[in-house]
Amino acid sequence: MSETPPISDETKLLPWPEQYQALASSAQASVLKAFYEAGCVSADTPMSDAPMVALDFETTGLEADAHSIVSIGLVPFTLDAIMLDQAKHWVVCPRLPLHQMSVTFHGITHSDINEAPDLSEILEEVFASLNGRIPVVHFRNIERPFLDVALQARLNEGIRFPVIDTMAIEAHLHPDRQPSLLQRIMGKQSVSIRLADSRMRYRLPHYAAHNALIDAIATAELLQAQIYHHFGPQTPIGELWL
Repeated sequence: MSETPPISDETKLLPWPEQYQALASSAQASVLKAFYEAGCVSADTPMSDAPMVALDFETTGLEADAHSIVSIGLVPFTLDAIMLDQAKHWVVCPRLPLHQMSVTFHGITHSDINEAPDLSEILEEVFASLNGRIPVVHFRNIERPFLDVALQARLNEGIRFPVIDTMAIEAHLHPDRQPSLLQRIMGKQSVSIRLADSRMRYRLPHYAAHNALIDAIATAELLQAQIYHHFGPQTPIGELWL
């Protein structure tokens, strides 16, 4: 497969729905062409009308260019419902080594990945859940760059899409989360925007961390709580995606 030309800066400046139209014309891989052809809602779409999919990856590390995806969890949802019957979870064989530190972190071992498929073998299943939906993540520096690098390695072309980042929303809601030295001396505590700690502020139930599917479900619930506590169902999605 020949390498796809780089996406122009002009295309990157287009509104997301128009970017999808332009990328559908240039994409060579069938899964990417279908993804872009499924379209993207306009920025003025109310959150109550937006089809979303919570997405979480467990990886061998934190750098997309130096580490690999080892598991994927996703669940389609809206503000009103989380479609647990459509939730999916895969363990995949990473192309880069599985280190002991990451095993300790997410619990996926060498024996778990020995017969796991390569990401290329499940791409159609993954995209069947992504197409037409806006991905929701907790910390956008994982899912979007890792998927882009993984597709570059397998398809010779990457991917672009907007995300709603529940961690970024918490960061926006708590701009003074790191107290100054004087404030710390006076007893003020820092505010954590990690997934579990953010959920506690909304009295959401505690879930075990670092399972991709559980974290995806936890992220979907967190966004629902954030919208109803701080924004509202009529909030345009363009105010929240990045």
